[in-house]
Amino acid sequence: MNTDAAKCPACDGADEEQEKLKLIADFIDSYKERPGSLIQVLHVAQQIYGFLPLHLQKFIADRMGMPLSEVSGVVTFYSFFSTQPRGKHTIRVCMGTACYVRGGKKIVEKLQNVLGVGVGGTTEDRRFTFEVARCIGACGLAPAMMIDDEVYKQVNAERLEAILSNYAENADTKA
Repeated sequence: MNTDAAKCPACDGADEEQEKLKLIADFIDSYKERPGSLIQVLHVAQQIYGFLPLHLQKFIADRMGMPLSEVSGVVTFYSFFSTQPRGKHTIRVCMGTACYVRGGKKIVEKLQNVLGVGVGGTTEDRRFTFEVARCIGACGLAPAMMIDDEVYKQVNAERLEAILSNYAENADTKA
C-alpha cells in the first residue's frame, strides 16, 4: 500500500470528484427510467457539483443513455443552469421597466465597478455571481435587487457597498 497517496493534496480533489460523481450516478440510476427526468437530474447534479461543465454533461448523457446534444441543449436553454463555476451568493438586479426607469442601470454599472466583473460573471474569490433579471416582481419597491433570496428595495448606488458588506466572509448574518 502506498502511504504517500494518502498525503497527496491533489489526490484529495480526485476523491471528492469521485464522491460527487457517485452521488450523481446514484440519483440518475433511480430516475433515468422516468420520462422527463433530465431536468431533475440536472438540478441535482448542479446542486452537488456547483455547475454543469461539459465533462459532467457527458457523464450524465452516457449514464442516461441519451445524446450529449440533448443534455447540452437543455443546459444551455434554461437560464438557471450554469456551465461555469458560480459564486457563493447570486446578485440579481431587476431591469424590468419600473426598476430600469428608477435607476436600475446605474446599479448595474456600480456593481460592475465594485465587483470587477460584468453581467453573468463571478468574482475571483467566488463570493458573488452577478446577473440581471427581467423582473423580480417588486415593481412597487423599484429599483430592486436580490442577493440569494433576499430582496433589497429602493436601492441606490451609494447603498450598494453597505449591502455587499453584509455578505463578507466574516459577516454573521448572511455568509
